[in-house]
Amino acid sequence: MPLIDVQQITKVYQLGDVSVKALCAVSFSIENGEFIAIMGPSGSGKSTFMNILGCLDKPTSGRYLLEGTDVGSLGRDELAAIRNKKIGFVFQGFNLLSRTSALENVELPMLYNGVTAKERRQKAISALKSVGLEGREHHFPNQLSGGQQQRVAVARALVNNAPIILADEPTGNLDTKTSAEIMQLFTKLNAESNITIILITHEPDIAEYSRRIIKFRDGCIVTDEANS
Repeated sequence: MPLIDVQQITKVYQLGDVSVKALCAVSFSIENGEFIAIMGPSGSGKSTFMNILGCLDKPTSGRYLLEGTDVGSLGRDELAAIRNKKIGFVFQGFNLLSRTSALENVELPMLYNGVTAKERRQKAISALKSVGLEGREHHFPNQLSGGQQQRVAVARALVNNAPIILADEPTGNLDTKTSAEIMQLFTKLNAESNITIILITHEPDIAEYSRRIIKFRDGCIVTDEANS
């Protein structure tokens, strides 16, 4: 059974009297442990597709199966549980709370799981250590470089042991050297922890870190190729 199985996914937005088709019958599957880059120009549908994979939006038609479960049949609470336990999110803008330490930022996803304060702290410290931020636990975002802030975001995505990381332009605000460091971190997590990583990028050199590249245009997949 694939980890993710997308079947004829279509997404149509209604803008007044105009219907805009963002996705056109998209189908493919993702196996556990894959590292995939999704590419395409602005307006190609890749962000819409990522939102559907992350259970942040629903398709107009088609089916999205996650570990065999039809996501379209789930209620709000069940979708929230998937976002909390199955999927870790990493965004271009880091999305850290500015007045909250790195440690407390990483603890946030566990607040909804009934995890004790002691266990939250232990898991957050371990997650920060795994991304190379040991000793930075009590620093605030404005005391950290852009790369360090993104590492905090990755630690936050990892702390609930989610099997999937969705990364939307994770290097978009970083310089070339720091971008390479973040991508090497993703590569390590994929290789050593078998975490499935799906990232959106405009940059071919970033996509080269993946093992499969899917390109979107006008809401359709135009290529889906292994990256040797």
